[in-house]
Amino acid sequence: MDIGKQQLDLEDFSQAFDSLEDPRSDINQKHPLLSVLAISVMAILAGAGGPTAIANWANHKKDWLSQWLPLPNGIPQKDVFRRVLMSLDPNTFQACFADWLKSLLADQEFENASRTVLNIDGKTLRRSHDKAKELGALHTVSVWAGEYGLTLAQVACAEKSNEITAIPEVLKLVNVKGAIVTIDAMGTQKNIAKQIVNAKGDYLLTLKGNQKTLYESVVAYTDRQLGTNFKGIGARRHESHEKGHGREEHRLFVQFPVPKELAGTKGWSGLKTIGVAMLTTVCDGHETYAVRYFISSLPMGVKQMARAVRGHWGIENGCHWVLDMVYREDESRIRESRLRENFAWLNRFTLSLLKQHPAKQSLAMKRRSCAWNDNFMLQVVTGKGT
Repeated sequence: MDIGKQQLDLEDFSQAFDSLEDPRSDINQKHPLLSVLAISVMAILAGAGGPTAIANWANHKKDWLSQWLPLPNGIPQKDVFRRVLMSLDPNTFQACFADWLKSLLADQEFENASRTVLNIDGKTLRRSHDKAKELGALHTVSVWAGEYGLTLAQVACAEKSNEITAIPEVLKLVNVKGAIVTIDAMGTQKNIAKQIVNAKGDYLLTLKGNQKTLYESVVAYTDRQLGTNFKGIGARRHESHEKGHGREEHRLFVQFPVPKELAGTKGWSGLKTIGVAMLTTVCDGHETYAVRYFISSLPMGVKQMARAVRGHWGIENGCHWVLDMVYREDESRIRESRLRENFAWLNRFTLSLLKQHPAKQSLAMKRRSCAWNDNFMLQVVTGKGT
């Protein structure tokens, strides 16, 4: 494909945003909504971190943008981007972008035939608070399909303690049928497990002290079985060993059916198995050891359980760490409620676009390439990288 001669096809983009109502009054609709949104996406891909930076980037690219975007009144000013992104309903906004992403990926065939693992986790934008307005730091709960590098949905909650109420809401935004849903201990709740099973998915939930009775009984049972190396309980084991950069890691995964006598299991929909992940790390001559426990509706299959566990750890490295280090999201000073939520979603959406591009370079370099090279930008935005 000669990407240099390609023009951006706005048909899929227009169809995805057909249901999105323009929040502006008729008199203020001097700049088409689709143009405002398309410019916002590309500016963020190029490194913009707020409405002012979006407008500045667009002014530098005015001649190029005018080749294919309707700009009847030129490039919008920063206040236009701010007002639009502050006014759009976050749920409808992200649903439209999710539809656009699906259209870009419609022709792709994913080679991984294993069940999709959906990781649900929360993230706080630490500098997004505003004491004067009594606005707490933005905390979002996202659904991440790590094997594909895609954020599928996001819900904001005012405080981290509200993750328990946000998780059921974000689950409603995605299709979990046939998927394995992993959640940290905050989301290890009976109603959440039931919601996943009712949607024909399976759960793998981290077990900690917030489920005191079940946690203590699983720990005690596991400790007893360690003495006999888990013999006679139908357990399965899977080990991995990795070495590099002066660090050596040994992982042991153990899975076994839920014992009938185990206390605290009542009310957990579809509960079938217990998982234990033991990690031994040697770095600079120092050895550390950690163990984590999981409850799951998955049937026996320790390699599948181990893949789901490691996949959940990937949300921190593959999504949250990138948002902080490449997008500098943790330093964001955007403090208007809807604006910061919609901007957080645009960060995740553009990260998904970058991860789909096949170039063998870092995400930071891909973002710079979007800023430097118009052809590379088109490859990322159209999902047609070479």
